[in-house]
Amino acid sequence: MLYAGFMSSALPPFPMPQEPLDVLRPQEPGAPSDEPCLRADAARNRARLLEAAARLIAEHGVAGVTMEAVAAAAHVGKGTVFRRFGDRTGLLMALLDHSARQLQADFVSGPPPLGPGAPPLERLRAFGVAVLYRSAEQLDLQLAAQPEATRRFTHPALGALRTHVTMLLRQIVPDADCDLLAQTLLGSLDPALIHHLTRQCGMPLERLEAGWVDLVSRVTRTPPPR
Repeated sequence: MLYAGFMSSALPPFPMPQEPLDVLRPQEPGAPSDEPCLRADAARNRARLLEAAARLIAEHGVAGVTMEAVAAAAHVGKGTVFRRFGDRTGLLMALLDHSARQLQADFVSGPPPLGPGAPPLERLRAFGVAVLYRSAEQLDLQLAAQPEATRRFTHPALGALRTHVTMLLRQIVPDADCDLLAQTLLGSLDPALIHHLTRQCGMPLERLEAGWVDLVSRVTRTPPPR
């Protein structure tokens, strides 16, 4: 493994209100002074629901996560869970979004080679391996939370990954169609493909890691790492 050690299978602690968990509107003149407290309560409730869902996954797998089970584990009414997340897919996506924030923090401001400070080619190699192992560790959750086809590629978390890969490609191969190349590279990291290769074809993750590094070398017309 070249870079897999940067990723952890455990979700980081669920944040309190300082993270943008909900879109907060500016307080209007004359609005009640306790509005910030209400928003803080909503953020705490959201974090508590996500913690309950994460516990259920750890104990029973993704199949054990239902809106009813999360409500019972968090000691709230089922309607509260539906109001917060819309449906089961929305709840699972919220869990993945939280994990995606940690991955984004790693490649935006973490240590090299995944984060700044390494050459763009090394960062691109490290990025793919980090995504590969993160997906493998959370594969059941990733598959259960995938939006339907017409929304899959417009999700903000995927957009952040695509923007990052495109930026690195423009530094490595500025004469290429980097927008399309980024889509192609990310396609090789699709959770459904990883599921097929690892669980249905029995390929070890080390082979997929080597395949990613080889693919990057071929796409960018650069020699493989020594």
